[in-house]
Amino acid sequence: MLRGILANKEKYQPGLSIDSVIFGFHDNQLKVLLIKTKHSEQWALPGGFVHVDESIDDAAVNVLYGRTGLKGIFLRQFAAFGQANRNPVETSQKVLNFFGIPLEEAQWYLSRFVTIGYYALVDFLQAVPQPEGNNEIVEWIDCNAVPELILDHKEIFDKALETLRMELNLVPVGYNLLPEKFTIPELQRLYETILGRKLDRRNFLRKITSIGILTKLDEKKSNVAHKAPNLYSFDKERYEEVLKIGLHQGW
Repeated sequence: MLRGILANKEKYQPGLSIDSVIFGFHDNQLKVLLIKTKHSEQWALPGGFVHVDESIDDAAVNVLYGRTGLKGIFLRQFAAFGQANRNPVETSQKVLNFFGIPLEEAQWYLSRFVTIGYYALVDFLQAVPQPEGNNEIVEWIDCNAVPELILDHKEIFDKALETLRMELNLVPVGYNLLPEKFTIPELQRLYETILGRKLDRRNFLRKITSIGILTKLDEKKSNVAHKAPNLYSFDKERYEEVLKIGLHQGW
């Protein structure tokens, strides 16, 4: 992969990359998709370079699709990261040594890169983690147990999570994180997991229903020990409308 990029480096924008924080929700855990390569003991966020003829948004969409097989997913740019020392030469040299690429052929790769951070919200059960070749593994990791990350990827992850928590007050979440049918308690647990704190049940129900993005179904959740709760789905048209106009409430 890297050798092919260097052989066609004129097709890529120099000094610019994309890093994506891909969130999923499963078993009441907020998870993040991480990569581990054979040339590093540390994990990394999915990322990539930008073609000279594509926008950074399109580049981020391509990274997301390449790593999950999903399209049409909630994806938001949240920050740029450009510390002068964010790409230590010794780290890049380890990668080059692993692939057997001489330094004189890799000056493009060794130069300083500014990366644009995006976060995505995906359906854990629909996403299929995609490694690039046999030199890496891709896994979902609990956001409360993120291992050591390369470069400034921990800073990027922390900023993405901070932004997601802040934007809960501005936009609805859940459409890409929950199954098509869900209960109010399941939706509340999603919000609590993201926020990292408990929410009052009655206040949550009042606030979430007042937004008008939920459709109560004529169905109840099956295979539960106690009284079966009602099932809901998102009103996609209204959901998209609220994403555009925003919310004016806090949790």
